[in-house]
Amino acid sequence: MNRIPKRTRSKPDELHYTHLSASVSEEDGGFMVHVKLYDEAKPENSVWGEEITESIEEASAMLDELAATYSIPQARIKIDVRMANVREGTRH
Repeated sequence: MNRIPKRTRSKPDELHYTHLSASVSEEDGGFMVHVKLYDEAKPENSVWGEEITESIEEASAMLDELAATYSIPQARIKIDVRMANVREGTRH
């Protein structure tokens, strides 16, 4: 399992990401979060990762943190959420 990248220091040659694409799916009482970060101008510099979270709120906070860390505007964020049973799960 790949870890979702997190910025730890700032360097001039550090990769830059302009878009965030994510899929959040409910699995076995938790949520699997798949994320892809990429730069539209340099698609070869894309990275991806996955994490398991305990709640949809935790998944949302993680995606918010990634977007803020890489200064990705809301218009360039795509999130697909798949609940196991919407009627029994979180209200949308």
